[in-house]
Amino acid sequence: MTDQRIDQYTMQDPTKLYADKKPDEQYLEGAGTDAEMAQNVPADHGEDTYRGSGRLEGRKALITGGDSGIGAAVAIAYAREGADVAIGYLPEEQEDADRIVALIEAAGRKAVALPGDIKDLAFCEQLVETAVQELGGLDILVNNAGKQQNVDDITKISDDEFDETFKTNAYATFRITKAAVPHLKPGSTIINTTSIQAYAPSPHLVHYAATKATVNNLAKGLAAQLAPKGIRVNAVAPGPIWTPLQPAGGQPSDALPSAGEQTYLGRWGQPAELAPAFVFLASGESSYVVGETLHVDGGMPTP
Repeated sequence: MTDQRIDQYTMQDPTKLYADKKPDEQYLEGAGTDAEMAQNVPADHGEDTYRGSGRLEGRKALITGGDSGIGAAVAIAYAREGADVAIGYLPEEQEDADRIVALIEAAGRKAVALPGDIKDLAFCEQLVETAVQELGGLDILVNNAGKQQNVDDITKISDDEFDETFKTNAYATFRITKAAVPHLKPGSTIINTTSIQAYAPSPHLVHYAATKATVNNLAKGLAAQLAPKGIRVNAVAPGPIWTPLQPAGGQPSDALPSAGEQTYLGRWGQPAELAPAFVFLASGESSYVVGETLHVDGGMPTP
C-alpha cells in the first residue's frame, strides 16, 4: 500500500501514512511558503487526494491564510465540496496563492484572492467587505492565519514580537469576525484555528500558546452569543502539522526531524488531514455542534 493518503474515504493505516515526509533540519526566511517547502519535503494539501461530495454546495467562504498549510487544504476541500472561496494571505505569498486559486477554479468554483496584512485593522475590515462583494455574500468564515516563532526564554521575547503575534492570531480573529457577523445569516458558521498549544503550551512557544488559548476561548464565548441568531461558532485544534509555519521559525530547526513523535501516531500530521474537520464544522452535518473544539492532533492528551 502506498505511503500517501489515497483519499479521505479509503481505509489506510494512519501510522504508516506519509512515511516519506520526514523533514530534516531547515529554516525558511520570513513567513515561509509552500513553494519553498516543495523543494525539500512538500506538504499534502489534498491536491491529489481530497474527494468532494457536494457537502457545501453554493456556500461562500472566506479563509485567512488560505494560500498555504492548513488554510490551503481547507480552501481546496471547500471548493471541491461546492463552495466559492476567498483567501486572505500576505503579499509575499502570492506564488502560493496563485496555485490555490487555480485549484479552486479547477474545481469549478469562484476564487477571490485578497492579499494584505491582517495585523492592520483597516485591512481586516476591507478583507471582509471585498470578500462579501466578490462572492455575493458570506456563509463561512475560517480564522486560520497565524504567526508562530519559537523563543525559549521569556526575557528574549521582545514587545514587538509579542505584539505582532497577538495582532496576527488574536486581534485579527476578533476584528475579522466583528466585520463578518453583520453579513452572516442563520445557518452560517465561524471556525477558528486554535492549537494543542492552547491546552499544553510548549516552553518555547509561550506567547504563541497564549494567543491560541485566547482564540479558543473567543470561540466558546462567541458560540454562546451567536447561537440564538442561528450562527454556529466552533474551533479546530491541530497538533504538529507540517506547514511553512514550522520551518519558518515555528519550531527550532533541529526539532523538525523528530516533531510529531510524541503523538500516538508518532509522526507529523499533514494539512490534508485537517480539511475534513473544517468541512464537517462548516456543513449542515454539524448542525447541533456549537462551541466545540475539535482536536486533530494525532493523539495528544487534552483536558
